[in-house]
Amino acid sequence: MGVMVTINDLRAARMCGRAARPWFIRHDLDWNAFITVGIDAEVLRTTGDALALKVIAVAEERTNG
Repeated sequence: MGVMVTINDLRAARMCGRAARPWFIRHDLDWNAFITVGIDAEVLRTTGDALALKVIAVAEERTNG
């Protein structure tokens, strides 16, 4: 498993959880699992969504320091 993206990364990217939840549903991703354990960055990357890529960048910065 690679970098895990968490709700804290979403917040650090200045994104709103209220808007992210429907996005997760549209992409058939488990919002509740994301909230509790996070989601592998590669799963988000496959969406090709620019905002997802922004959150991934925050998570990678956190883990790579």
